[in-house]
Amino acid sequence: MSTATLTTPRRVERLVTGQPTSDGAGVKLTRVLTHDLQQRLDPFLMLDNFASDNPDDYGAGFPNHPHRGFETVTYMIAGRMRHKDSAGHEGLLQNGGVQWMTTGRGLVHSEMPEQEEGVMEGFQLWLNLPGRDKLCTPWYRDIQSADIPEFTTSATNGAQGPHGMLVRVISGHSHGVGGAMQRPADQFPTDVLYLDLHFPEGGATFEQPLPALHNAFIYVYRGTVQVQDAAGSETPVPLHRMAILSNSGDGVRLSTAPGSPPARALLIAGMPLREPIAQYGPFVMNTREELMQAVHDFQNGLLG
Repeated sequence: MSTATLTTPRRVERLVTGQPTSDGAGVKLTRVLTHDLQQRLDPFLMLDNFASDNPDDYGAGFPNHPHRGFETVTYMIAGRMRHKDSAGHEGLLQNGGVQWMTTGRGLVHSEMPEQEEGVMEGFQLWLNLPGRDKLCTPWYRDIQSADIPEFTTSATNGAQGPHGMLVRVISGHSHGVGGAMQRPADQFPTDVLYLDLHFPEGGATFEQPLPALHNAFIYVYRGTVQVQDAAGSETPVPLHRMAILSNSGDGVRLSTAPGSPPARALLIAGMPLREPIAQYGPFVMNTREELMQAVHDFQNGLLG
């Protein structure tokens, strides 16, 4: 475990409130990372948060729809959703699990709830592919909850205060623990870090080094989390808010106040691709001409 302490933690550049919307066959969700933030948070294109205990909000699911040119990372906090696609992949996404799909040259898929009651909660992140890989072979992986590495912080691995906290490492590395998704940086230059941070009741502090060039944000989905900058000032990030982190500093220092209730947040970071982004609905390419080709291919049954 690393014992390094940050010297210049990043500050909050901006707080973002998500936009209520619906997708698929009327699934209600909050779009946190919207189109206008794609350049600022390159390589990330979109983050949706869905959470409801009303089956009318999610029951119709996401019937068959196409994608080309990026990856989807779906993290299920609660509930069950069945994935099927035109490349022959099928899997069940359930509590604590992750579905990582590379759409590449294109496929048609569906994501349908396998429950008629109870809570369905989770996130879908869209991750851009470099232009060289946008027409790669589609790929899919289901990661069950038990296969996501976890560790509990202590004074020896960057935490401060009397309480340890649980860290789930979906992708990247945190304090010597490698994530469920490990891919060579020369093949996947975005080098994504994706952590689910569980702050315990009573308060805790967590530090994560970040490369200076990586864009990064946190999204709080339980309680309130504070971001402490290099001057020692703390910016609270309330429930259901995203904090875009500045690119100045050697990492991020997050905390919850002493005596506070439990809190949970996602910490996501990655190397920007710095390429043109051309999007038309479910297609993300580099040029308008490539988008027109994607639409043509879909209309002619050439995806997947």
